[in-house]
Amino acid sequence: MSTSSRVEGETVTGPTATGGDVLLEVRDLVKHFSVGGGMFGGRAGTVRAVDGVSFVLRRGETLGLVGESGCGKTTTGRCILQLERQTSGQVIFEGRELGALSEAELRPVRRRVQVIFQDPYASLNPRMTVGQILAEPLAVHGLVPDRAGRRARVRDLLARVGLLPQHADRYPHQMSGGQRQRVGIARALAVEPALIVCDEPVSALDVSIQAQIINLLEDLQAELALTYLFIAHDLAVVRHISDRVAVMYLGKIVEITDRRELYDNPVHPYTKALLAAVPIPDPVLEAKRTHSVLMGEVPSPLNPPPGCVFHPRCPIAVDRCRGEVPPLREVTPGHWAACLLA
Repeated sequence: MSTSSRVEGETVTGPTATGGDVLLEVRDLVKHFSVGGGMFGGRAGTVRAVDGVSFVLRRGETLGLVGESGCGKTTTGRCILQLERQTSGQVIFEGRELGALSEAELRPVRRRVQVIFQDPYASLNPRMTVGQILAEPLAVHGLVPDRAGRRARVRDLLARVGLLPQHADRYPHQMSGGQRQRVGIARALAVEPALIVCDEPVSALDVSIQAQIINLLEDLQAELALTYLFIAHDLAVVRHISDRVAVMYLGKIVEITDRRELYDNPVHPYTKALLAAVPIPDPVLEAKRTHSVLMGEVPSPLNPPPGCVFHPRCPIAVDRCRGEVPPLREVTPGHWAACLLA
């Protein structure tokens, strides 16, 4: 069974959510980077950072995007934000293909698509106060033209993320990591976006602070009808906040489905290995569990293997996997996987 969504009157087949309006659609997204061949003459090559990624994000939902470091998660997010222009494929947001827009045409779109960066220590300007950081996007987009109005809006934003009015006069270095990330969230909220790309927003924080930030994001989503693309490598965090989960490996999505279905009935061998590596708090159950250890290292995106990109490390690979690229297909209703043996 296949599912379809309709964007600008065109029927599109692919992994989709159930019900709701399509906010974002990514179609066969490809992003390659050329490397080498510089002034010292190194060998030129192409890094296949993102290699044919497709998914749909509906209004009000959270899609978790997980995978190992270097699998292309952040590059996918940056292409959606148009901080990187895709090599090919389409990023369709609210019915508009972003890759076809000029920088001037993108400015109003950028107000609707915001980002929360991974590192709260590097993502805030150290020379600006928190109040100036939050007021800047209001002035740039002409949302609040007068200073008094911007000051009032800054106080409101600080209150929404659990900070005090006096924090507006502080510089980033005078705040803790959790407080800085709250400022980053407030900055994203300032322009009233529809979609927020959360690029590992809690990975640099202490575990106790991570829970507070996740709960804050969930509360804001319920209050403001936000949509999240939540990029992470921590499966426990993704399970808590996501409605659906997409698993990436070496630039490709290998499985995408409902959160509960993914954790209860994983199909792709890579997903199974990731879930097997997550520790269980119960020592008795943990001792009885069989662990699946992947052999070898992640291949280089400069020279990905032929056929299924996971076959060099896959415990169930057959000869067919070495020469045939598995399509992302619907193995059960709403559950998509890229495995020839699924």
